[in-house]
Amino acid sequence: MSELVTGEAVALELRPARLPSRALAVLLDLVVAVAVYVAVTIVLVASTAALDVAAQTALSVAAFLLLLVGGPIAVETLSHGRSLGKMACGLRVVRDDGGPIRFRHALVRGLIAVVEILMTFGVAACVASLVSARGRRIGDVFAGTLVVRERVPVAPGGFVPPPPPWLAGRFSGLDLSAVPDQLWLAVRQYLTRMRQLDPRVGQGMAERLAADLAACTGAPVPQGLPAAAYLAAVVQERQAREARRAFPGGAGGPGPAQPGYPVQPGRPPAGAAPRPPVPPVSPVSAAPVTRVPVPEGEASSGGRPATGFVPPA
Repeated sequence: MSELVTGEAVALELRPARLPSRALAVLLDLVVAVAVYVAVTIVLVASTAALDVAAQTALSVAAFLLLLVGGPIAVETLSHGRSLGKMACGLRVVRDDGGPIRFRHALVRGLIAVVEILMTFGVAACVASLVSARGRRIGDVFAGTLVVRERVPVAPGGFVPPPPPWLAGRFSGLDLSAVPDQLWLAVRQYLTRMRQLDPRVGQGMAERLAADLAACTGAPVPQGLPAAAYLAAVVQERQAREARRAFPGGAGGPGPAQPGYPVQPGRPPAGAAPRPPVPPVSPVSAAPVTRVPVPEGEASSGGRPATGFVPPA
């Protein structure tokens, strides 16, 4: 893999194309270009038979430059680095920073390819690609480009084996904040492939990873506990904490009896006495209250001051 750094300081992991795939892509492009050039030449010879030799030669040179030089440049510019041969082989031309190429990149590549590929029959390009660490030919060096593989086989995701049941929750008090991501990745890769390793090699690798993990957490590995089981238990504890952070009220989160548990509206918290049933409201008591204007200062018949409201009928 080749690590490229973009203008935004983002590291990209791109797999450069090697000589066999690049040679096959160039060969396919040349076959298509030569076939088109031969067909156009036959048409030009048949249509310009009445012209003199100088005119026929000029047309032949123009057809050569347009089809074998300008054609690849136009195709790479319009397709952003994917010619017919590269698309068939799963390749693409990109800039050094991983971005798509433009016309100036395709122009430099195409002009140098005339000398590097056509005139030397690809010998110069093969030597330069073999010498370069990333398989670049001379045109790529001058244009600031790189041919990478677009179709990379994706390996199936590895299954991390669970720890023994008696280790569940044993490492809940570990401080995992100081463990770097590179160490987590190494531990996960070991757990997914430990069945494919030699027993002695796997045991030594597990002990080294367990020692590094214990140094980051500040807690030693328990005596008598296998290193692989320790790694699996710590990884499971980290996954459980991430699940609790992602889903505070879901599985693995705080329960109803724990502090911080969100109480749903309309439901009493756990341990509280049940609410008494609310008696049904009769239609009479639920009737709307009518306000009747009463002269100020006038008292009701019961000797109390008037409130301005009368009971419903």
